Amino acid sequence: MANTLIASPSLFPILDQPAADCRLSPKGIARLAASSSKVDHGHEVEFRSLKVRSILNNSVSRRRLSFSKSINPYRGCEFACRYCYARYTHEYMELRQPEDFEQKIFVKQNAAWLLQQELRQLRGGEEIAIGTATDPYQPVERKAKVTRSLLEVFAQRRRLRIGIVTKSTLITRDIDLFERIAEHNELVIHLTITTPDAKLARILEPRAPRPDLRLRTVARLRQAGLRTGILCSPLLPGITDSLEAIDSMASRAKDAGASFFAAQPLFLKPCSRETYLAFVRKHFPALESLYRFRFDGRDFVADAYRKRMEALVDEVTRKHGLASRSSDALLTRDVGREPPSSPCGQTTLWVEKKPPLRTTTPFSVRSSGPNGGSSTS
Repeated sequence: MANTLIASPSLFPILDQPAADCRLSPKGIARLAASSSKVDHGHEVEFRSLKVRSILNNSVSRRRLSFSKSINPYRGCEFACRYCYARYTHEYMELRQPEDFEQKIFVKQNAAWLLQQELRQLRGGEEIAIGTATDPYQPVERKAKVTRSLLEVFAQRRRLRIGIVTKSTLITRDIDLFERIAEHNELVIHLTITTPDAKLARILEPRAPRPDLRLRTVARLRQAGLRTGILCSPLLPGITDSLEAIDSMASRAKDAGASFFAAQPLFLKPCSRETYLAFVRKHFPALESLYRFRFDGRDFVADAYRKRMEALVDEVTRKHGLASRSSDALLTRDVGREPPSSPCGQTTLWVEKKPPLRTTTPFSVRSSGPNGGSSTS
């Protein structure tokens, strides 16, 4: 009599989901998070294994980013950046305390296997961004290696357009895979360096590597022949948005051999607003009332401020001979674009004064007045 092989659900962990009464239990990703198992813990951080049904996400963004798919190997991020807009992703798992995002990290299971299956449905030339709502090289990656497992899959593919963004020096571990990926795909790597000031970076991005170490990482990736640029984002009004501050960062980008330089203004979602404003209140108390006024009921800066920031960034990229980008999208389509001519001579865009009773823009912008002085609009 022939032996009968019965497939055990444990052989297919992605399908091994406990039955649940939807009337009593959370749904979707919240249910998966609730049933996740604890796998490790660190200093004030808890790590959990998360079963997911997909690893490629369709990208929908109010910022009109150019990529069509995104991958986030983890949920949550240990770096605890005070301005991080991705804190809202934990709310889908019924984790609504701001600190949950950096203290409860979910490690996605079966990521490489899922990617293999989902890539079969994609056409050549598809754009995929890695690290849009988490840092793919946060400290847990050193042991979990979820990001590396994904890169091993990409190394076997052709004709994709892949972008990756990180603040971590750990990315140099995977230079061997990046070199293989770049042979048959378009690949661009981004290091986010918000400020070269180590003291400011320590309170702004408490658990991220020092800025000088990130700059060395850019240099090492460039020495390996990989297209690597610097995102000086977000630009923080009244803190890092002056011409001097942006120029200082661009100068260091040039010295590191960066392929391009880009910077975008602060994007302050409700989920991150109080966390960021607590940082401002503690370290820049004179700016708190202005921030609350300018971001009252809105997530984005006004067009006038955004355009002025673009002019400043264009000025410094031109000065230092750096390539630029038209947005902070994570792919390659704009790398190498020549910045347009645009004069700028101001030193800051934040005006230290009480908010007016009526305004149409969230930030004040200085410009030359009719008599050669300065006027505010």
